[in-house]
Amino acid sequence: MMAAALTTSPSRPSGHRIALALLLTALALVVFRNVLPAGLIRLPETLVIPFADWINAVFAFARDDLGLMALTRAVSDGVEFCLDVTANLLYGKSRWPQIGPIPWVVIAATAGMAGLALSGWRLALLSGGTFVWIAAMGQWKWAMETLSVIVVAAPLSVFLGLALGTLAWRSRTAERILNPILNIAQSLPHFAYMIPVVVFIGVGPKAGAIVTIIFSVPPMIRMTLLGLRSVSSEIIESGKMSGTTRWQLMSRVRMPAARTELLIGVNQVIMQSLAMVVLASFIGMPGLGQKLLQLLQALKIGLSVEIGITIVLLAIVLDRLTKAWAMKQPEHVEGETWVRRHRHLAMWLGLMAVGFALAAVDPYFVEVKRNQAFSLAGPIDAIVGGFIDLIDPVTDWLRWFLITWVLIPLRNAFLWLPTSAVLMALAGIGWRIGGARSALVCLAFALPIALSGWWDRAMITVYTVFVSVAIALVLGVPLGVLGASSATRAHRFLLVCDTLQTFPSFIYLIPVIMLFGVNDVAVIAAVTVFATVPIIRYTIEGLRGIPPEIVEAAQMSGASAKQLLWHVKLPLAVPTLVVGANQSIMFALFMVIIAAFIGTQDLGQEMQRALSSADVGKGLVLGLAVAFMGLLADHLLLSWVRGRQTRA
Repeated sequence: MMAAALTTSPSRPSGHRIALALLLTALALVVFRNVLPAGLIRLPETLVIPFADWINAVFAFARDDLGLMALTRAVSDGVEFCLDVTANLLYGKSRWPQIGPIPWVVIAATAGMAGLALSGWRLALLSGGTFVWIAAMGQWKWAMETLSVIVVAAPLSVFLGLALGTLAWRSRTAERILNPILNIAQSLPHFAYMIPVVVFIGVGPKAGAIVTIIFSVPPMIRMTLLGLRSVSSEIIESGKMSGTTRWQLMSRVRMPAARTELLIGVNQVIMQSLAMVVLASFIGMPGLGQKLLQLLQALKIGLSVEIGITIVLLAIVLDRLTKAWAMKQPEHVEGETWVRRHRHLAMWLGLMAVGFALAAVDPYFVEVKRNQAFSLAGPIDAIVGGFIDLIDPVTDWLRWFLITWVLIPLRNAFLWLPTSAVLMALAGIGWRIGGARSALVCLAFALPIALSGWWDRAMITVYTVFVSVAIALVLGVPLGVLGASSATRAHRFLLVCDTLQTFPSFIYLIPVIMLFGVNDVAVIAAVTVFATVPIIRYTIEGLRGIPPEIVEAAQMSGASAKQLLWHVKLPLAVPTLVVGANQSIMFALFMVIIAAFIGTQDLGQEMQRALSSADVGKGLVLGLAVAFMGLLADHLLLSWVRGRQTRA
């Protein structure tokens, strides 16, 4: 043991010296930038690697020479058939089985009964009331166009996730192959998924469904792997002793034992599906997302708010229903009549009969036409207009001040940094945190961005994320500390965070456009709000998760409330806070790309151009650049936390 200590102890100071040398070199490159050769400020064009051309060549080979286009078209035709069925049932599109549309009162009653069966009257009122709102506001067809895709995409994503997750659980090789793919897939922005689908499938509902399936599979794979691994060995032994076959052991022992994790995976799939279906409006997906996109482009705030409320309500309902399903344990009732054993089913059948009877009497109960619908757009426009007129002097000055004196100088500062200095600084930070391996990992993520030729756009993205996450930390940590001060307040704050995290990211653009218009301030505001939520959540969880005996010991030592917070709670909660910061960076990166819709000059803007021109190579290069930035931040933060915990 002593010999090992003697041989390893000099390496740490040596590593620190190397890290310091790298950081000092980076500083020198910044200080003497004006005398540096052009090749150290930005990589010369001769070193830029045509990744996009290579990717396009591979896709062209797969599409034209390998016949992949025929396979993808066959798959898309199958998906399109399923979409036609759900479209007929939900909003009456003239397709097989030619029995739709199901009246809105029946669907509202079904949603209400699902809420009642899973969690009680509150969820029943929320679920049923949401569909009544959709019908009454004349948004039924748009909402059903959105749901008709989710109804097809979510089950297919769950099935694929179960299959691949089970494969990864059974085979260590499959897990090693899938893990890096999943890491990159869950770091890619939404638009990066759309471009290859547009090339192979085209645009429209089937393209929206397929991109939704691809986007939603990764969380199901992760939760399947986690759930199967979490089944205790005692349960498995009991199943084997009962004489089960391998299939019975999997289907009747392992899967039921992993039920909670699997249903949480289903919840994540459904929420991911809703988020992607809304954004798939960029590739011709009809529904609520397309309508919201059109209204935002026309700056029709009142109607945008109406659609936004509907999307938010749908997100909350789907989230609450699937979470209640995950938490609800199976019930077994014996010795009762059929009606008592299946009282919810009996109530639902009765409501179905009433609903179809109402629909037969009056077509209003089938679908509320636009000329019969309520609208809040007029009052909302009047209230928003009056509010904006009231605060316009303040927002005008704030917009001018932030753009002129904060954002533009900061952006120029990021763009001014030499590429060589940034790479050297990242290597130094990585070496300081995790040694040579971390330094190489950092360079492996950062160097391809420089070699791709998109360095300046990437630095603008980094600037936007840096400013937004910094503001989010300033706002989120104090709010998290406030929320953690009592159990009741923590519960309320976490409930709000849960609700905000169900919102599709598109929704966050509505209020910032109302306040600031279309400019960098609006982008920063939208990204900041989106990125603040995980910081609040993880701050509360970190502070509330400290063992009570440690807090009691500090209090018995005479520590004041301020000392307890600064010298005990916050230091112990640092690992959780860093995870929150990591999540905040990932959220910010996703939102920055989406916020390109309201005007930025970063990677998101170029990604939208790649989407409009169906340039797969350019889109994937840009998407991977965003993913590499997220993975780089993830590596540095989590490596730092692991090192801190090891030293502790």
